[in-house]
Amino acid sequence: MKRFKAAERALRTAAPHALLDAARTVLADQYGADRVELFMADYGLSVLQPVTVLPHTVEPVPVHNSPAGRAFGSQQPYREELRDGRVCLYLPVSVRGDRLGVLAVTLPAAEAARGYESELAEIADVLGHEVVVAERDTDVFLQARRKDRLTLAAEMQWQLLPGRSCSRPEYDLGAQLEPAYAIFGDNFDWSSTADHLMLYVTNGMGEGIEASLLTNLAINALRNARRAGIGLADQAALADQAVYAHYRGRCYLSVLMFDFDLATGRASVVDAGSPQLLRLRGGTVEQVAFDDQLPLGMFEETDYVEQHFQVEPGDRLVFVSDGVHAVASPRGEAYGQAALARAIHSTRLLPAAEVPGAILRELTGHRAGARPEDDALIVCLDWRGRTRGQ
Repeated sequence: MKRFKAAERALRTAAPHALLDAARTVLADQYGADRVELFMADYGLSVLQPVTVLPHTVEPVPVHNSPAGRAFGSQQPYREELRDGRVCLYLPVSVRGDRLGVLAVTLPAAEAARGYESELAEIADVLGHEVVVAERDTDVFLQARRKDRLTLAAEMQWQLLPGRSCSRPEYDLGAQLEPAYAIFGDNFDWSSTADHLMLYVTNGMGEGIEASLLTNLAINALRNARRAGIGLADQAALADQAVYAHYRGRCYLSVLMFDFDLATGRASVVDAGSPQLLRLRGGTVEQVAFDDQLPLGMFEETDYVEQHFQVEPGDRLVFVSDGVHAVASPRGEAYGQAALARAIHSTRLLPAAEVPGAILRELTGHRAGARPEDDALIVCLDWRGRTRGQ
């Protein structure tokens, strides 16, 4: 316990840019670590990027088919025995279900690895929280997340996001955007309280900076209304007014909005545009349709009406933008509901955080590797609900 407290204190008092150096020093002093590396998941969730100073000199490792990737995917420590008798522990670095990366700690002997594994896993959790705080004051970790240069529009979009996954006793959330390094107008947002989860899936028109500016305006208008304690329909109306006031109907944004009651599973919904919802329940995938309402900003002073539906424990909800369900193959065939249903069914055993990436990889196969003409956004929500006593 003294070792852990010393490590925790070192991480909490380290300068933001020197967080990894502090981890290396204290893990060497307290646990005899020979080597400590931190890998951050890149924006495309294809590789784990080492945290180094620019120019990066350590090679990234794949998320799939690597020891670090196994820890990242399973969210469990993974032990690799090295040829020289040392052992490398790969420890997931996550914050409340948001998967940030992996901490790799090389120890001199297998006995030490077994004895220290649980403490080092807790230290990796502490490190994750400190990384999130440090990102307010340094670009070190944000730079490590990218294997390619982001477009300016993508930089703006990623800064809007709440995270890529989230976990609470009542639910698990996972989301992914593609193409990760050049996204346009698709976005998602979520926020939870003691009793509610609010979730928005948006699909803005246009490309590049203009699409990003539109999405930024709409998302911040929705957040502003939400944080004022306003109901879902009025949030949509106020965001609609903000977008229309600026663009006068030239640009608008589709949004699918949800307010889930964590105790009952009853959800309020505003469907204002093209994002769709599919539900996996009892092995069957079906689209959940709502009454279409006008996108935000299309006309002046649009009124929005909430609808309702019930989510049950064990349900998996998959939200997709039109860059998923409408994407065409080289022969002009739309991906469509049937293919999307098959993809959702084939990924039913994966955790929510991994489902969006798995479906997007199937979508890439449908395009036959062709460059996408639109964003593709997938959000997966696994619903457990609240049991008595929670």
